[in-house]
Amino acid sequence: MTDTSSETAALSDATHLGRVTLRVGSLDSVVPFYRDIVGLSVDRDGSRAVCSAGGDPLVVLDEDPDAPRRTREQAGLFHLAIRVPDRGALGDALTRIRDGASLSGASDHLVSEALYLRDPEGNGVEIYRDRPREEWPRKHDGRVAMDTLHLDLEPLLIAAHGDDHAPAGTDLGHVHLESADLARSVDFYTDALGMNLRDDGYPGATFVAAGEYHHHVGLNRWNERTAPAGKSRGIESFEVVVPDTDTLDGVRDSLEQAGHTVEASGDTLVVSDPDGIEIHVTVAA
Repeated sequence: MTDTSSETAALSDATHLGRVTLRVGSLDSVVPFYRDIVGLSVDRDGSRAVCSAGGDPLVVLDEDPDAPRRTREQAGLFHLAIRVPDRGALGDALTRIRDGASLSGASDHLVSEALYLRDPEGNGVEIYRDRPREEWPRKHDGRVAMDTLHLDLEPLLIAAHGDDHAPAGTDLGHVHLESADLARSVDFYTDALGMNLRDDGYPGATFVAAGEYHHHVGLNRWNERTAPAGKSRGIESFEVVVPDTDTLDGVRDSLEQAGHTVEASGDTLVVSDPDGIEIHVTVAA
């Protein structure tokens, strides 16, 4: 194992998110949303459904009819964010949403264009496309600058390719979480896990990422959650995919030195964030 002394493991641009797992009460109610609206292919086996794009699993749905609904106090998912490769694919997503669902929002974030909606169990879902990195605005300290501006939808519809599915190259761009203690969560994701602080200019929210991406994890206190996520419906876990075993070893050392319990299985580490959400840190295949 790599000796990192007391240094934080620094995650590079070669790190990305893999898949997010949601605990749901009914696959029958949720699967059509991810298949027909988000545009993912679905492989259903018993109480589990794996939703993919281009053969890559992005959203895993675990059915547990006995799981309680999330309370107003519990931390957990604000939204999961499916990233499509181009503006035409985002226009296709908007077409599917208009045909079979309802938008809850649409925003120009300067670094990206995003559509927001909710699945049938109330989980927030963002579908977005990134602008080229060279177009991302920067603050005086070099960090990325983001905002929430009006997004004109008609040009998106005009740009649509006409596809009824999410294309290859679609992935899980980020997850946005509601935290019970923002400072504690930011410390975990930066000082222990090794992500970089990318934007803390939003009131009550902070955005962190591996390398120079605008954000892989958003954290907010907007709804003033006070309790851990627990075993209720909603987010169960998500993957952080690192490029090699040296990086994985560095992450493990950093997490353990920060006092976190880490379980290891092959090329995967499992650790829980301060709100009890499992993170699976795994080596790219």
